[in-house]
Amino acid sequence: MMENPNTSKVVLLACGSFNPITNMHLRMFELARDHLEDTGQYNVIKGIISPVGDGYKKKGLIEACHRVEMARLATESSDWITVDSWESQQSEWLETAKVIRHHYEELLAAEHNDDVDTVKYAKKRRIQENYIESSVYHRKRDGPQLMLLCGADVLESFGIPNLWKQEDIAEILGRYGLVCITRSGGNPHKFINQSDELWKFRKNIHIVHEWVTNEISATHVRQALRRGRSVRYLLPENVIHYIQGHGLYSSESEQKNADVVLAPFQKYTDASTSG
Repeated sequence: MMENPNTSKVVLLACGSFNPITNMHLRMFELARDHLEDTGQYNVIKGIISPVGDGYKKKGLIEACHRVEMARLATESSDWITVDSWESQQSEWLETAKVIRHHYEELLAAEHNDDVDTVKYAKKRRIQENYIESSVYHRKRDGPQLMLLCGADVLESFGIPNLWKQEDIAEILGRYGLVCITRSGGNPHKFINQSDELWKFRKNIHIVHEWVTNEISATHVRQALRRGRSVRYLLPENVIHYIQGHGLYSSESEQKNADVVLAPFQKYTDASTSG
């Protein structure tokens, strides 16, 4: 199949706990690619799964090394979805906007890689930084576009006080774009309509309806594992074997971070009270 020169190349980035990764996480990528390519405007060339670091402090969040390895196992059979461990290796929790920025820089570096050797590396960094600064709202038509892939719960979390910085929401939506997979019963259009901030960037929010409803949640998977119930066909088989082999997801692990404040709340609440 010949590539349409009028389409924009897109890389999809999914950030999250992936605790553990489920078949639904993988389905989100397939649904998003179908939806974007169906418009005739986009060519999805890559998907990236970026598990959050341990510094996120979410209740029941097991070690990043296990979550990354499970994601790698889950994507072994995919020819376009990959796993990136950069975010998970950071000692402190990073805002999603910073993670997207990192991956966009990586994308630009890969694009320029062919004609820039190591001697010109410092110059290349300067070129990239200038390009990024100048392209905040002016993306090159022929350059790759990075979009954040998420579920409707992430879109709705934009409205939770102290969970997101407003300027981060503006950057994610205004500069990159969002692909949001809806769950049954959700109404993201209504949520966008009720928020002035989201309404402003509505053209950069791609809503994908999942008609074959699939309500696998990692929370329910962990619950089933704690109770010794089967999770077969909810997760890839090799991920189940990994969980069993390492004895992951017990009643003890579910209590991890139980009495700790989630990193974003900690960070933004401190900032607002000390400001």
